[in-house]
Amino acid sequence: MKKELSRVCIYPKDIQRITGRSERYCRKLVSRIKKINNKEAHQFISIQEFCAYTGLKVDEVKGLIVG
Repeated sequence: MKKELSRVCIYPKDIQRITGRSERYCRKLVSRIKKINNKEAHQFISIQEFCAYTGLKVDEVKGLIVG
């Protein structure tokens, strides 16, 4: 039995697929979320942080991202 891995972090390309916005907009959005959560540039944002900022449901977002 193979265990399915689920991702914890979200990338600008994932946000682009979900929202249909440009990659540049999505990179800026990630930067805004990092700033609000007091994260440094090298740190990732989680799916939960993205959902808290955008108001989307975690289950829906997890279903839309690949990997």
